[in-house]
Amino acid sequence: MTFGNTKTGKAGTNTQAADASDATQNAQSTQSHIKSVESLDKDNDMERGLKNRHVQFIAIGGTIGTGLFLGSGKSIALTGPSIIFVYIGVGLIMFLLMRAIGEMMYSDPSQHTFINFITRYLGRAWGKFAGWTYWIVLILTGMTEITAVSTYFVTFFGTFGIDLNAWKWLIELCFLVALTGINLIAVKVFGEAEFWFSMIKITLIVGLIVTAVVMLFLGFSYPATHIEGVDGTVSGATVSLTNIADGFQLAPNGWMNFFMSFQMVFFAYQLIEFVGVTVSETQNPRKVLPKAVNELIMRILIFYVGALVAIMAIVPWRNFHQNADGSFGSPFIMVFKYAGLDWAAALVFFVVITAAASALNSLIYSAGRHLYQLAQDSESPAMQRLGEVSDRKVPAKAIVVSGCMILFSPIINAIPGISGAFVLFASAASAVVIFIYILTMLAHRRYRQSADFLPDGFVMPAWQVLDWVAVAFYVLVYVTLFLSTDTLGSAIAGLVWLVAFGGYCLLHERFQNRDLKAALGK
Repeated sequence: MTFGNTKTGKAGTNTQAADASDATQNAQSTQSHIKSVESLDKDNDMERGLKNRHVQFIAIGGTIGTGLFLGSGKSIALTGPSIIFVYIGVGLIMFLLMRAIGEMMYSDPSQHTFINFITRYLGRAWGKFAGWTYWIVLILTGMTEITAVSTYFVTFFGTFGIDLNAWKWLIELCFLVALTGINLIAVKVFGEAEFWFSMIKITLIVGLIVTAVVMLFLGFSYPATHIEGVDGTVSGATVSLTNIADGFQLAPNGWMNFFMSFQMVFFAYQLIEFVGVTVSETQNPRKVLPKAVNELIMRILIFYVGALVAIMAIVPWRNFHQNADGSFGSPFIMVFKYAGLDWAAALVFFVVITAAASALNSLIYSAGRHLYQLAQDSESPAMQRLGEVSDRKVPAKAIVVSGCMILFSPIINAIPGISGAFVLFASAASAVVIFIYILTMLAHRRYRQSADFLPDGFVMPAWQVLDWVAVAFYVLVYVTLFLSTDTLGSAIAGLVWLVAFGGYCLLHERFQNRDLKAALGK
């Protein structure tokens, strides 16, 4: 059984010992020995077909999703203009996560997933927990995204008076088959698809910002009007930066809502770690990876913060209210409607469809790679069959199986008794990602203390402090899940999963090691 592409890890104790000895000697001489990508790639069956622009846009596209286009109204309503500082703060914490992942992936860019480093530095038990948990999270998230795709697709055509509600299952099937097919052709095809998906999203955000600047320059005013997706009539206003500063408070709706905004923003940044899954298929990874990580956070902050500033300059933050059904109107629809675009709702929902499809595309890609890795690490002959690549250098079997699991979504949603439980599991899946992030930061600490550490690599500064800062923040986010009835169930379910499956993994590994020692003793 091998660790990760751990044909570089547990492929042999002798190899590990030699590597550790070399690393120690190099550290003593203040010179790090960085193995070439070519030497590490001997057991990497994947094709390095992703270019720098692919990696950049995969990372951006995986982070900027439907939450910004449809959910930012709720975050603004929760805490007003201070949401900008929340986005910046959470963005910086996620940057620390990316620097930790980037440093470890730089040391061994042949690894198919950052999860492998949890196995290497925290042990096989936590690696098994993280690997299977993350794959299940990807599948559950994929199920929610395919449901979202069909819902937004129906809404989009509904703006033209076309009712497609009866065909939601077919829409989901068509999207899933198409995106799975894209992932099966070649990794460069997946990269191109994500590039253009992301371009559509970015174009809308840039369009929003430019619209705000023009309206601001003209001193544009608009009357009270009805907006699609908003109950009642939204008050008129004059576009001005004073709309942001007017009555500014750090927590205008109470400190509870302020802290609740952290979890909302955290989930908006979720999946930023996808760049840590593409490294084994990236051209010139040691050049592309540091650039992608360092530039990623700034671009995301510009898009998020720029969009929020533009929105609140046009729509006063007090004008965001919860609808009777608990939903919030889309700020993007509001802005473009005020700018005179009567087809704003159709435009935004078209982009939202591409955003959801982009997220689903990335989830299929990542789920396939993680299942492929789990199969390679497995001792089961049936599982090992999934640890093979096709003639096109993609893990086709793992991708197909992952796609089929996501296909259960329309079936589950059609059964009333099960659909409620599914919503709980899907929300709990988002919660347990926090455990994965914590384990990643702890693995990074072990890496920095190990003989594998490369002083001349892509080094994260002040890791002794910043690793703990990130861990403390993730713990804080998880604690906030207990503060709301909406997230309490997912928080409890996440803890149950940690105790049950995490405990099983630890006990299984302990008994396995005991049996091995007994066998060796004989």
